[in-house]
Amino acid sequence: MEQKEHRISRVEPGSIGEELELRPGDVLVSVNGQEVRDVFDYHYLINEEYLEILIRKPDGEEWELEIEKEFEDDLGIEFENSLMDEYRSCRNKCMFCFIDQLPRGMRDTLYFKDDDSRLSFLQGNYVTLTNMDDEDVDRIVKYHLSPINISFHTMNPLLRCKMLNNRFAGDALKKVDRFYEARITMNGQIVLCKGVNDGEELEFSIRELTKYLPYLQSVSVVPVGLTKYREGLYPLEPFTKEDALKVLAQIHRWQEKLYEEYGTHFLHAGDEWYLLAEQDIPREETYDGYCQLENGVGMVRLLENEIQEALGKVAGDERRRKVTIATGKLAAPLLNRAAIEIRRKYPNLEVQVFPIENHFFGERITVAGLLTGQDIREQLSGLDFGERLLLTEHMMKDGEQIFLDDMRLEELERTLQVPITIVKSDGKAFLEAVLGIGEN
Repeated sequence: MEQKEHRISRVEPGSIGEELELRPGDVLVSVNGQEVRDVFDYHYLINEEYLEILIRKPDGEEWELEIEKEFEDDLGIEFENSLMDEYRSCRNKCMFCFIDQLPRGMRDTLYFKDDDSRLSFLQGNYVTLTNMDDEDVDRIVKYHLSPINISFHTMNPLLRCKMLNNRFAGDALKKVDRFYEARITMNGQIVLCKGVNDGEELEFSIRELTKYLPYLQSVSVVPVGLTKYREGLYPLEPFTKEDALKVLAQIHRWQEKLYEEYGTHFLHAGDEWYLLAEQDIPREETYDGYCQLENGVGMVRLLENEIQEALGKVAGDERRRKVTIATGKLAAPLLNRAAIEIRRKYPNLEVQVFPIENHFFGERITVAGLLTGQDIREQLSGLDFGERLLLTEHMMKDGEQIFLDDMRLEELERTLQVPITIVKSDGKAFLEAVLGIGEN
């Protein structure tokens, strides 16, 4: 097999890599005489206190470098391919897959289905374990890599095969036993589908998953996302308010039981359940340190608390300013409450909050991160925005000012004729954007 080239793309200032005069374009050939197959090998091999690394410069010259460092200290280098290997696409055909519900004509990268265990460690992605062979499991155990985030969906092996449309999906659950025996930290998620894995099936899954405590440290339950592009797909139905109330009652009952027995709530409901059930978001302590934040669990509570904390540090004044906030239906009630609180200290401040209906994917999609430029443009056209329109960074493509529908931010600004501020997803940044602090 041809050896892969691990080309350096960035060297962190002040790092060991910079001290060794490594540069973007250099190629890592080996560590301690061993070929580096992928990011698993790299992170394991560089943990040692003494290293010999072989670097090939762009002109072909090879440098053999000796390094003495603290155990687990990083070299401070990044690679053009973050996995240091090919990405593995998903082998499943899940009945609830969001990518299968995308309309045609979007950018190609949005249609790639990843199910790569290495992304679980690098980026927190959830994996089904069906794309993981015995060698992958052996290396995770050997290197003691954690946490690994797992998409369980159900603990019923036959039902899991049906939900993932993969005859090996049930057997893949046996890998969890290996991780548990090796004391590998895990997090889990269940995408709940009405009439499929809810009710008694959810009860069974929760009961089985608690057997993996404490190494399985959390499990989230999130409602399936249903777009309007489901022709030819499994006929899933949306959850109603009554359904959401039942799911929350089930989760809360388990939370009370597990907290009493283990001192952890373990099981967590996605924020969307509370919006659908028209229930208040729980207190911060029920989220066990926000261990499932990136999975949409506790984001509303955390943001509300951060806004309150930021407001507590300002005195208020008489500034006159008008701003508009466009967001999804999920976050709109929170931001409306925040606007009222802000005006208590800034009485001359006018804050408009507009929940945007998701016409592009369908009205059942309520998160701000799946809003498109065209929906914002169509629903806000002609509005008096005041000084600024504020949008969350979750609407943008990573590192670029582009919406999911490939509309560029400057195009939306030009069409709506208003300056737009992209706001970071924390309470302090939100308050500063509303007040105009640091505005260009």
